[in-house]
Amino acid sequence: MAEQLITLDEFWSLRDQFPVIDARSEKEFDQSHIPGSINIPILNNTERIQVGTLYKERGPEEATIKGFELVGPRFHLIIKDTVKHFPEKKVIIYCWRGGMRSHILAWLLTMVGFDIFRLKGGYKTYRTYSFDLVRKDWNLIVLGGKTGTGKTRLLKKLQETGEQIIDLEGLANHKGSSFGAIGQPAQPSVEQFENEFAETLHKLDPKKSSWVENESRKIGRLILPDNFYHQMLASPLIDIYRTEQERINLIVEEYAGLPSDELILAVLRIKKRLGGLRTSEAIQAIVEGNHEAWISNMLVYYDKAYNFDLDKHESGKTIQLDLSGIDEETSTKKLLEAKSQFHGKHTDSTD
Repeated sequence: MAEQLITLDEFWSLRDQFPVIDARSEKEFDQSHIPGSINIPILNNTERIQVGTLYKERGPEEATIKGFELVGPRFHLIIKDTVKHFPEKKVIIYCWRGGMRSHILAWLLTMVGFDIFRLKGGYKTYRTYSFDLVRKDWNLIVLGGKTGTGKTRLLKKLQETGEQIIDLEGLANHKGSSFGAIGQPAQPSVEQFENEFAETLHKLDPKKSSWVENESRKIGRLILPDNFYHQMLASPLIDIYRTEQERINLIVEEYAGLPSDELILAVLRIKKRLGGLRTSEAIQAIVEGNHEAWISNMLVYYDKAYNFDLDKHESGKTIQLDLSGIDEETSTKKLLEAKSQFHGKHTDSTD
């Protein structure tokens, strides 16, 4: 069979048809990779360091020979593993720059009948694209509201109507507060977050508006790209309101079933800002299983923080929308009506 070099533009059209293999080392892959790719390293972490050091000290020829010396005995294992995972024998391959490692893997696999599409420029080309994309200008509409107003749920409802959304908290594996990591997968690296972010943006029509939840610059340990964050501050904001009891009920629904020890640790992380008395009261309520009490306690702090962040938004671009006592379906319709005040009449995606 054959190997074919493909551009990044061709990659986007082919990736839905064929699986993607990352031929870099495990550490490189763990740090960041093209989302959805599977790691089959030609050189493992230790071997990559050895070859890289030799390349710098003695040049490419000796480094290449050393690379074959290290990986050669494993060629049969690499082939067996790849055939096991991809019996249809059609794959896309990349390494760091689209050079030796992906070329070697492609050579190996074509010998056993694979059709190979090798990404020209490798991961570096993809990463340059994703880095630039998350820093471009986007037509945003920001969904704001205090903790517990159900913003993420409404984003999903908006998406069901055909609206474009950017779920930053979903991409970051974090709900944006001291409690935000509980029950979530580990957060990605900053680079991988930007890759996942770019994957979302790549699917959007930049001429249309995209909904995004109001966030601070930092989501857990991840920081939003400066340009995107400043775009959020300057974009139209729909600030939704629900009663405190509605908000408490929603938070109870999401957090009451989580481990109490993790909830207590989350309270302790913001102890300095809560103060000793409020911290003690919240912890006692968690221990007693009185979820309404500790949540009500926390809302005093988070409401103040939200009002502080709200003041950062550009004046004259905010609509206040009361959704008290309204179901999600009706709330979504009201959001679309509010959007029309900024972006003209809403038309259904099926029109």
